[in-house]
Amino acid sequence: MSECTIDFRTPPDEVGVVHSALETLWAQEGDVDETDRMMFETALVEIVSNVIQHGTSATTIICNLRLSANEAALKAVLEDTASPARIDLSPRDMPDEFAETGRGLALIQALVDDFDYHRIQDRNIWTITKLRHAAP
Repeated sequence: MSECTIDFRTPPDEVGVVHSALETLWAQEGDVDETDRMMFETALVEIVSNVIQHGTSATTIICNLRLSANEAALKAVLEDTASPARIDLSPRDMPDEFAETGRGLALIQALVDDFDYHRIQDRNIWTITKLRHAAP
């Protein structure tokens, strides 16, 4: 199993720290299918972008991201100190092509096999899991 953990703050940190952490994970777990990588990375960046853009806090939002990969799955757990997220994770369809918002959660749900959010004490905990395709 390969693992990578990073802590970051927003502001000043941006989504680039996630890309760097994923590069570390891919270097450790070099045989991840390109499609699995793209789907997992897109879903994760969407979650982090939402925390950065929509998360509220009286101070800096502190985040901890734990990434892991094994032969069966890719997993990310993001904890943040933003105010509780007011979201509904029930299955949703992608909005029509003219919609200006509302794609994020539908996109995440379409890209990964499991997407979960819950609040424990003063932290939001976001978890995504992407099952890996069998190696050719």
